Amino acid sequence: MQKILIEGGRSLKGQVRIGGAKNSAVALLPAAILADSDVVIEGLPNISDVYTLGTLLEEIGGTVEWEGQTAHIDPSEMVSMPLPNGLVKKLRASYYFMGAMLGKFNKAVIGLPGGCHLGPRPIDQHIKGFEALGAKVTNEHGAVYLRADELKGARIYLDVVSVGATINIMLAAVKAKGQTVIENAAKEPEIIDVATLLTSMGANIKGAGTDVIRIEGVEKLKGCRHTIIPDRIEAGTYIIAAAAAGEDVIIDNVIPQHLESLLAKLREMGVSIEVGDEQLRIKPPEQMKSVDVKTLVYPGFPTDLQQPFTTLLTQASNTGVIIDTIYAARLKHIDELRRMNAIIKVEGGSVIVSGPVQLEGARVSASDLRAGAALVIAGLMADGITEVTGLEHIDRGYEKLIEKMSALGAKIWREDMTDQEISQLQNS
Repeated sequence: MQKILIEGGRSLKGQVRIGGAKNSAVALLPAAILADSDVVIEGLPNISDVYTLGTLLEEIGGTVEWEGQTAHIDPSEMVSMPLPNGLVKKLRASYYFMGAMLGKFNKAVIGLPGGCHLGPRPIDQHIKGFEALGAKVTNEHGAVYLRADELKGARIYLDVVSVGATINIMLAAVKAKGQTVIENAAKEPEIIDVATLLTSMGANIKGAGTDVIRIEGVEKLKGCRHTIIPDRIEAGTYIIAAAAAGEDVIIDNVIPQHLESLLAKLREMGVSIEVGDEQLRIKPPEQMKSVDVKTLVYPGFPTDLQQPFTTLLTQASNTGVIIDTIYAARLKHIDELRRMNAIIKVEGGSVIVSGPVQLEGARVSASDLRAGAALVIAGLMADGITEVTGLEHIDRGYEKLIEKMSALGAKIWREDMTDQEISQLQNS
């Protein structure tokens, strides 16, 4: 096991390039199951979730060849093999195998998904959609069994706006007979990205990116070549890091429209933002003003940036309030930030952050992916050395984090943990 060490107090300066979108990649790779011939996906992020999904594709008979950040996937020999546990437990997005395999084979057996522990995140809306299309869904021995004689288009209203359910139903519906209408659909850019891939395969999808998606089923889907969109959450993380500990940072390979809610809040705080076609330039003010934030479904403020933004608010004057309406339990980073001298309290569903404060280096642990990002940003600002454990979470979603931060001038590195440190961590 390893840990990240950060020596704080160094200003970030220079340029960083954002990789492909994690939240697209984890759906695009399972979507390749639906094609009859080779699918090439370019620009995939170099993260553990991507390679876990590649291995799962191989487990069901696919061939996956890597050429840098490009995956060449041959799905022609895939079979409906059960994926009851094992690698499925490593990431929540393994649930996209449900929709893709159901759409391809009319059946699937998938272990209940794993990933970050963010409180209850039920898949009831996914199941509601599958059943509306004609599948019988049962939970047997910790795995979800999906069986259908035939999938038929249906009108499906999502009770909760859900990115995962929207994409999963799309995957199951593209080869179903007749028309499927998904109402109250999520609008995230990653949904448009998946719909673009499916359309390139020959699917008939209208309305992706709106709250009503219409899908006319087709009999066959062919292979294609697709380039993934930039990761708006990785971009947002580096933007927040630049506002917190930067001097003059350029964020390259971004779609600014995907980040408007974050950029609006940063401008309220006094951060200077220059917007180019695929580039942002971030300069922090001498003193930031606190703001209040409520996370919402897209195009609202992303829940995935709530934790890094909490860290930023420790440097703003007066008091800011954050309410996460998506994952209210996403608060495990707060105790870790308090170890670093942050003044944060939780009242009801509100996180109240007072500042500015000088953060102090400490030993902290990342409980999930975005908490890890929040603690790294805190370490950049802190006085002294910060040690961050829980790297398995960070590696799931941030490619070359050490290299990218180092290129901006951060003093950040990895070290192996001692047996004593590992024992202490396991017993904590």
